[in-house]
Amino acid sequence: MNLNVNNFSLCLAAILVVIAIMISSQQKLGLTKDIIISITRAIIQLVIVGYILLYVFKVNNLWLTLTLMLLIIFNASWNAIQRGKAGKHGVLYSFIAIFSSTTITITTLTLSGAIKFIPMQVVPISGMIASNVMVAISLCYRELNNAFKTHRQQILEKLALGATPAQAAKSIIHHTIKTGMVPTINSAKTVGLVSLPGMMTGLIFAGVNPLYAIKYQIMVTFMLMAATSIGAIIAVYLTYHNHFNKRMQLIEI
Repeated sequence: MNLNVNNFSLCLAAILVVIAIMISSQQKLGLTKDIIISITRAIIQLVIVGYILLYVFKVNNLWLTLTLMLLIIFNASWNAIQRGKAGKHGVLYSFIAIFSSTTITITTLTLSGAIKFIPMQVVPISGMIASNVMVAISLCYRELNNAFKTHRQQILEKLALGATPAQAAKSIIHHTIKTGMVPTINSAKTVGLVSLPGMMTGLIFAGVNPLYAIKYQIMVTFMLMAATSIGAIIAVYLTYHNHFNKRMQLIEI
């Protein structure tokens, strides 16, 4: 099946963006500038990435593929701390969380035969994993900071009674991890009934049998559930230490 998306089609589709800008202007939402900037950035970034992927897929070099995957993971790590304050070593902790979850998931899928370790497959999947884990851990960082502020007095009382930082923050840690996983869990509950996700839709657009597309989407659902849980756990357990000093006293970050 050939999709006829030419430059004229894209220009017509841009009318949809104009509608969004008109709504923002009419309702005085103050989002007109942000919409224009975000759309402009998206176009530039996608065009650049498109040419890079075209080259990487054509060359099919292992080290080039691994380098591109690392760049995706690092970029996700950097953006994660921009969305949620992680404190000291935030980029490093985010990188460890996203790298670990991506590596474990990609390795499992490759060994199981679900995918092949070729750039056409591992690069897009790495991007899917990294973006979802990025959202999860950024939510964790935000919730962790709010929880420590809200329950500050309770934590101080536990510390005064001899509790270690891990013991004093145990309930906060569990609640934060749960918060980071909620979007993925909710998405899994409605997949197929409310939404037809990108992987499934893309395969159907390409003319693949819907039953095969469903199998791939189920694989993606398993993959994202595992990746976000691994990433959230690692990120929270590494980051909560930033709320305590060397004397095990509660501090603000």
